[in-house]
Amino acid sequence: MADKVVVVTGSNKGIGYGIVRELCKRGVGHVYLTARDVKRGKEAIDNLNKEGFTPLFHQLEVTDKNSVKAFAEYLKQKHGGLDILINNAGLITSNFTKTTYEDSVQVINVNYYSILTIQEYMFPILKDNARVINVSSDCGHISNLKNAYWIDRLTKKDLKLEDVNAFVNWFLNSVKTGTVNDEDFTETPLLAYRISKVALCALTRVQQKQVGRGISINSLHPGFVKTNMTKTAGFLTVEEASQTPVYLALDIDQSVKGKYFWFDKTEKEWTDTNLKLYCVYKVFENSLNESNHL
Repeated sequence: MADKVVVVTGSNKGIGYGIVRELCKRGVGHVYLTARDVKRGKEAIDNLNKEGFTPLFHQLEVTDKNSVKAFAEYLKQKHGGLDILINNAGLITSNFTKTTYEDSVQVINVNYYSILTIQEYMFPILKDNARVINVSSDCGHISNLKNAYWIDRLTKKDLKLEDVNAFVNWFLNSVKTGTVNDEDFTETPLLAYRISKVALCALTRVQQKQVGRGISINSLHPGFVKTNMTKTAGFLTVEEASQTPVYLALDIDQSVKGKYFWFDKTEKEWTDTNLKLYCVYKVFENSLNESNHL
């Protein structure tokens, strides 16, 4: 454990910060807390130092190819590679109920396209039997969709990257042209966020088929967590929400690959629309109203 190298993206606050803290607590030797903003990243490191933890810091902007490439080169030179990669950086729609093109592009760039950039530069430095954890959401389960064509295409056994990209492009084009059909989705609040997370879960399955070298790649819903992103609405603390990502990073058997997990560490079948694991916005809204009244 002491010689393992772990990277957690977007980890100066929220769930990412909790994951870094828990990894340090578990005795992982080289835990990289990353952030776009150097000042905020270093403040987060200082706070963890005060608790007796010693994570490392590196600036990382996941949507910037040069930033991702530079970090990958640094890790290769400094450590010879990477044992665990936790793709946690994420963005929610600025307006929870309204879907705009600009907002949708921004959310999908951070939550989906950045993962492809990370794959391009970070996967080559993953050590054999490394682990990758893609932090998704209940918004990422296939039951968020009602469009039969896309459900079939995204859940097929020979799913390819071009299928996932086509799904994302279909959504962005429909927002751009004002042709979004509400009946294609179980719920429409947080729509761009849902699409980005469905795409991320589908991509997890594609990545697992392609990666080889004993590497495991899984996705998860960390729970409805009280963070700045949810405007402090939620049921779980950051500390509670960090448990399952760390379980997937350190504890689960290496043979578990390409799966989707719930915040209670149970595996859920991602392709089963009958499970109805979609995000219920009314629950989000009620919690939001309660937290605003506190």
